[in-house]
Amino acid sequence: MQIAKVRGTVVSTQKDPSLRGVKLLLLQLVDEEGRILSEYEVAADIVGAGVDEWVLVSRGSAARQILGNEQRPIDAAVVAIIDTVHVEDRLIYSKKNQYR
Repeated sequence: MQIAKVRGTVVSTQKDPSLRGVKLLLLQLVDEEGRILSEYEVAADIVGAGVDEWVLVSRGSAARQILGNEQRPIDAAVVAIIDTVHVEDRLIYSKKNQYR
């Protein structure tokens, strides 16, 4: 899994029928120090994440093991909304305080 920050949504009116009703998010990846990286990714959202929230992204076959996604052509799925991240006794991120 990878930590990412939700930057926006992706809307597509023409898509595979199995993706109808699936919310797509534009994510920007985050490193272990809490720095926002220049890499972006689109992921299916199954937890109702919003813009500026930090999330956990599952990729590949793990993203398709989520109930209902087995037959969908997805490569990444948001599987959790992060409340806090601590690294070596340092608070890197807190949803409550929005440090980043």
